[in-house]
Amino acid sequence: MKQSNDTDSSGEPGCSSRRGGGGGGGHEATPAVRFTVSVVLPAGGTGERTGLPTPKQFCTFLNRPLISYTVQAFERLSWIQHVVVVVAEESTALMMDIVQRFQHTKVRVVPGGATRHRSIFNGVRALDAGQSGTTPDVVIVHDAVRPFVEEDFLLEIAMAAKENGASGAIRPLVSTVIATSSEGFLDHSLERGKYRASEMPQGFLYPVIYQAYQKCSEFDFDFGTECLHLALQHAGTKAKLIEGPPTLWKVTYKRDLAAAESIIKERLCGSACVISDGSKRSRELGRCLQRVMGSFDMVNGSCLSEVEETIRALEAANRALLYPVVVVWEDAGFSDGSVQRLAELTHTLIHDRNAVLAGQMLQA
Repeated sequence: MKQSNDTDSSGEPGCSSRRGGGGGGGHEATPAVRFTVSVVLPAGGTGERTGLPTPKQFCTFLNRPLISYTVQAFERLSWIQHVVVVVAEESTALMMDIVQRFQHTKVRVVPGGATRHRSIFNGVRALDAGQSGTTPDVVIVHDAVRPFVEEDFLLEIAMAAKENGASGAIRPLVSTVIATSSEGFLDHSLERGKYRASEMPQGFLYPVIYQAYQKCSEFDFDFGTECLHLALQHAGTKAKLIEGPPTLWKVTYKRDLAAAESIIKERLCGSACVISDGSKRSRELGRCLQRVMGSFDMVNGSCLSEVEETIRALEAANRALLYPVVVVWEDAGFSDGSVQRLAELTHTLIHDRNAVLAGQMLQA
């Protein structure tokens, strides 16, 4: 196998230049979302709880910042129009560099405020028709350090927000919540079965979240943490609550960084994009890869020059995919008996993901 020279690359969960489909495991059809949806990602945290000098949203995994993975989780969805990333003013230049380096085409970077709610309101205002051209029907608010949100759950949140005015993710409480007295003694405990942990993402009709923030008190802005409560208190909107998957967890502490890196690597090991000539042997290779890896896209080219053009376009756009691109072209040495061996070798190279292979495109 031969590797390309594209070492400083962006991640991308799907192949935007796909011309044809191949073996199973490709993307499902895009759902029909008949309203406009944009996203606000507050990313102004200092990372104090990680104890690291670099804010956690800018910590890198496989040469890519954590926030870039989160942005891509939204940007890859055709029904998401804009992603507003709200950062501390001193991080604006860094975030703009990330946007350019990893080719984030839907992102707008805006400066944050002194508190979380002030930052989110800045992001919401950036989506106003006067600034963005068109006001979205629904706004999804999500944390920049929750990169593992899936499309099906985002769709549930967006649909529920459109129908009910607001929606939010919840998870069961793991520990019992207690209240303490001013002297440090137990006052009372809450019945855990009646309560849930509020998580992200949360969705809102644009007028609901905008009105809620317009009516906020200074106390709300400075000490509030729950957007759904603001929508209820200031816009009279009760949110539809949806239990989310365990993958919604937030990178908060230093140990979470190692867990996030492990999940990212595990996902890389389980998928690939195969660019081939569409021949019988290439299709057989696709089936073998599906058995050993579980997920991939097959991109067919009618001639070698077309495949080479696709590769050059990916390299020129700095878009080596989140999962490796495997280019297979049949020649005289590609015998029937080598297909299974080639699939196993490809899987091994991808699974190892050593420093030499990270972010590379592979040609077979």
